[in-house]
Amino acid sequence: MRPARMSARDRFIAFRRSAPRAPHLEPCTVAARGLDFAVYRTPEVHGVPPLLCINGGMVYSHILLWPALSPLAARRQLILYDQRGRGHTQAPPGARAARIEHDALDVRALREAVGIARWDVLGHSWGGAIAMLAAADDPEGIRNLVLVDAVGLTPEWLRALHDAALARLSGPAHARLATYDPQSLHDPEPARQAEYNRALYPAWFHDGELGAMFAPPLARSESGAAVVARLRREGFDWRAAAARIRARTLLVHGTSDLIPVSQAERTAATIPGARLHVIADAGHMPFWEQPEQFFAIVEEFLS
Repeated sequence: MRPARMSARDRFIAFRRSAPRAPHLEPCTVAARGLDFAVYRTPEVHGVPPLLCINGGMVYSHILLWPALSPLAARRQLILYDQRGRGHTQAPPGARAARIEHDALDVRALREAVGIARWDVLGHSWGGAIAMLAAADDPEGIRNLVLVDAVGLTPEWLRALHDAALARLSGPAHARLATYDPQSLHDPEPARQAEYNRALYPAWFHDGELGAMFAPPLARSESGAAVVARLRREGFDWRAAAARIRARTLLVHGTSDLIPVSQAERTAATIPGARLHVIADAGHMPFWEQPEQFFAIVEEFLS
């Protein structure tokens, strides 16, 4: 008799149990571009460039990627940080004027402030956009670039996101998300943006049982809400910036992500020499839904 296929939930639990214990994150404050940034570092690994990890979500802190990415710390130092006005990082003056370009400029400033000549960068979701814009403007400072289920270069995927999420959900989760009008998200009201993110969250997963294990905090950020509202309202086109990237680039994308694989294919075709690896049976968080594949792919690329 063929053994029963392991569920996504059991696969995740088995992987986490077999993985080394997450190392300690050492917090510090780094002054850059007139703000005090909350920065978190695992122990240094000599002879290997550190890996900066940029979380998505726009209103969240680094906890979206920690300890999720902790297996990568076995071979290199990981550096995480809270973006301006998120988590424990100081908010900029005039937070409602915040733009994603400000977040991207912070990446180079942080690298220089901590005294690192060159590092690797991983960006997830909206953090992938920040990473791409940063890599385009800091070609000497970013060696390798990893984009994990990154947002598309233009906003057509974003316009279709709400309906795609509703089609995936049912019951109370569907009803909860259906109460929101996507047009209302053009307003940078922090509470509305935070509540919508939580309502949308279950739809990001390929496996609903695994998705039920996770729920993001009800994080509110005036600057983060302003950034994402502006992107929704005004649109964006990062194709020219992506074409300027000179870092060696890997895209990793789940087949069941609400951001279609076609968007990742388009980005990979725009960034010179970029590679795309698609992971089956994974949504927006392949490091949870297919951890063995995800970490093997990223480790091989970075090594």
